[in-house]
Amino acid sequence: MSKEQAQSGRDDTFRALADPTRRRILRLLSAGEMSAGDLATNFEISGPSMSHHFNVLKNADLIRTRRNGQQILYSLNTTVVQDLLAHLLDLFPSKGGQEVL
Repeated sequence: MSKEQAQSGRDDTFRALADPTRRRILRLLSAGEMSAGDLATNFEISGPSMSHHFNVLKNADLIRTRRNGQQILYSLNTTVVQDLLAHLLDLFPSKGGQEVL
């Protein structure tokens, strides 16, 4: 992956995280896999709006989907979340110049 592609991916990730609804979806998924319907019951927005948020999170590679019959199940893409946290730690070094980890 080129440096430009990596930066573009991080930009997509930060854009996805900028929205409070999407951050709440990620918090809900931190407890484990959930169906689209189960996630939607936690929000007072339309189905198409939920679908939009899911698509933004999928495009940022923050969530994964799998089909179980007619249901779509969502889960966190923990690898990308871990990579994002590592990147954030690099942006904000600890005091005294020592590494955080």
